[in-house]
Amino acid sequence: MDEQEIQQKRRDNEEEAAATRARLLGLPYLDTRKFENDTPLVDGLLTKSEMHENFMIPLQKGGDGEHYQFMVTSQTPRSVIERMRKEYLDRGERADFFLITESAYKVFILRYDPPQATEYDDITIAGEGDSETIASVSKVLNEVSTDKVFDYLLDQADRLGASDIHIENLRDSIRLRMRVDGLLHPVATINRDRYRIFMGELSSRANISTAARTPQSGHMQMDIYRDGSTHLLNIRVEMIPTMYGQDAVLRLFNFDETLLNLDLLGLGEEERAEVDEVISHPRGLVLMVGPTGSGKSTTLYSIINALNTTDRKIITLEDPIEYGITGISQIPINTTEGGSFADGLRSVLRLDPDVVMVGEIRDADTAKTAIQASITGHLVLSSFHANSTSAAFSRMIDMIGTNPIFSSSVRLVIAQRLVRKLADNKEAYQPDEATMKYFHRVFDGTAPEVMEKYGIDLDNVTLYKPVPSAEVPFGYKGRTVIMEQLIVSEKIQEFIRGDVSDINTNAIEKVAKAGGMLTLEQKGVLAALRGETTLSEVSRVI
Repeated sequence: MDEQEIQQKRRDNEEEAAATRARLLGLPYLDTRKFENDTPLVDGLLTKSEMHENFMIPLQKGGDGEHYQFMVTSQTPRSVIERMRKEYLDRGERADFFLITESAYKVFILRYDPPQATEYDDITIAGEGDSETIASVSKVLNEVSTDKVFDYLLDQADRLGASDIHIENLRDSIRLRMRVDGLLHPVATINRDRYRIFMGELSSRANISTAARTPQSGHMQMDIYRDGSTHLLNIRVEMIPTMYGQDAVLRLFNFDETLLNLDLLGLGEEERAEVDEVISHPRGLVLMVGPTGSGKSTTLYSIINALNTTDRKIITLEDPIEYGITGISQIPINTTEGGSFADGLRSVLRLDPDVVMVGEIRDADTAKTAIQASITGHLVLSSFHANSTSAAFSRMIDMIGTNPIFSSSVRLVIAQRLVRKLADNKEAYQPDEATMKYFHRVFDGTAPEVMEKYGIDLDNVTLYKPVPSAEVPFGYKGRTVIMEQLIVSEKIQEFIRGDVSDINTNAIEKVAKAGGMLTLEQKGVLAALRGETTLSEVSRVI
């Protein structure tokens, strides 16, 4: 049996099933195969949007005693059929509906709405109060052909360097926003039929249900072709039911292994030297702390990539795996279905790894297992939710108690944030008196040798502000890391062991600063003094 015969057999079976379904639905069945490719199209009865949204095709216009006729499928809402029947009846007219197959519907919809090789304009981020740009992007998104709209959205988000796409249900419409350089920007307001297309495609690709009443997580990938080259876009999908429908957030990870490099993180010489020294040791615990979206994963992966040599066995436990790295054994841990980082860590330690990365320490069991692994010949890297390095110690002590083993295992804690970088066309200005008082207060008590090491001169201060332009609408371009690094000294160990009675974040931070550490706030101000960012951006993020 050749391909044409196979297709004909499938269509025969589909038509038979539709005839049976029509009897169950109480609708007349119509076999369209003899006329679906050449019957004249009926204009002005249904819009293309209505045909797509209701899976309905006009068959005949009424008038002069003739009835209006429509073709419907099993996906057409019965409420729409009944509403239309009543509307025509109220006008003294009659509407008849015939059930056709999905294949027949596809033939007709391609005739009414043929795919066009259209070049769509690139999406532009709107400025404050810029409703015209939002309206323009909304129009484009509502016109992109149904089979390309999802790919178009992802491609545009990647082009803009967005880290997230937010699809949000409002009462009357769907709002699309993108997070670019850490800030959410409204992009478009789209029709609900577009939303259904988005969500249908999303559920298919990410293997999630659009009808679920509980939060869901999914994952998918997409190849992006741009400027003659290709890169892989990893997309993590989070969905949650809200009052008006399923909201979704798509987190985008522009995967390029060459970008996971410590040299590209923008670390200062002192910061880089501290990281290199700690990870050169064969054992110990390194913790990354900070909120979601602060770049913890990128820094951890960059450290992993620096350690990725042929003489090391490296294993990661992740929920989910965000980047795939050649030469590393990466194990997914599905905590939503009962998986546990602690159980996974105990299992992989039997494989004799040199380096282990635990996606996140969330409970005492995982913490204790990670600590145990770090003193038995393994370098353990992990992330942990805390606002600062000192707060990380306070939280960990609350979780596992004062612990002599923890004090000897933890070697470095890094807290970081991402702030927007000023574009090159920035404008210099001199700070006012109140700002100078703030600078002196921030660096009060900092040892002169530390000030000199970081080049901080409060007698000679220049700040910069953004200059918006057509190329950089907000005056910022990209983001840079602000990093607080706490090397665990003997005095810090006294807190962890319980030798000091007053264990709190402020006390730990005071000791760390006396040992030469600069806090996140100080590092942020230092970045502003260097002209890398603005004081308002530091204030917003830190």
